[in-house]
Amino acid sequence: MLRCGSQTIDLSRPVVMGVLNVTPDSFSDGGQYRELDAAVGHGLRMVEEGAAIIDVGGESTRPGADPVDAEEEIRRVVPVIEKLRGQTDAIVSVDTSKPQVMRAAAAAGAGLINDVRALSEQGALEAAVATQCAVCLMHMQGDPRSMQLAPHYDDVVNDVKAFLEQRVNVCRAAGMAADRIVIDPGFGFGKTLEHNLQLLRHLRQLGTELPIMVGLSRKSIVGRLTGRPSGERIYGSVALAVMAVINGARIVRVHDVGATVDALKTVIAVQG
Repeated sequence: MLRCGSQTIDLSRPVVMGVLNVTPDSFSDGGQYRELDAAVGHGLRMVEEGAAIIDVGGESTRPGADPVDAEEEIRRVVPVIEKLRGQTDAIVSVDTSKPQVMRAAAAAGAGLINDVRALSEQGALEAAVATQCAVCLMHMQGDPRSMQLAPHYDDVVNDVKAFLEQRVNVCRAAGMAADRIVIDPGFGFGKTLEHNLQLLRHLRQLGTELPIMVGLSRKSIVGRLTGRPSGERIYGSVALAVMAVINGARIVRVHDVGATVDALKTVIAVQG
């Protein structure tokens, strides 16, 4: 069980997290859900399709993305979180690295903080601990503006594993219970195609009892493997989500919720 503030979610079976970007510049769906009603409507549709978590993001973290200040990010995400919490029992997550946004989102009803910087920003760890939200700690080499220029690792699996273990230890030392922590190897965040493939092949070797979340949906790895643009990557994305679950992921973060939920139902049935 993952404890998300006042809610809990059962991860004995893998679950789907739906992506809800309320940004003008996200790589796949930027600008589609900037209006409040459109964003909330899309979030509720994803819940109907089977998403257990809706991840609301107000700042793009695509390669080359420019930063957004905390006030603007709060303006984008808080009304959406409030509306969703009032209309669904699904967990609402906030995709942010800023402590001000974490606190505002938690006050609005968010139960999970999905942080691509693994609570490394000043004040983020303290804010996350205080909210009682669950947290997802992700690995990223560099920052969104430069992370894909020349990523390098001595051993990508061991390097990512060591980083995540260190961040988990920091969180535990700060008083965060283990049932509030998820880890994410950060596919596409400072990784080449081969780095991403190595991590997916050896996902279980991250060597932790904590649940693993993966985000592969519509990313460049799918484009490189299929030759498809971002809007035509549903089949490749679903295939990678299935592979991730077979290899140990408990949460898959996706754009195409219905297709992924159906695929995972079949995987779960076969696995027994």
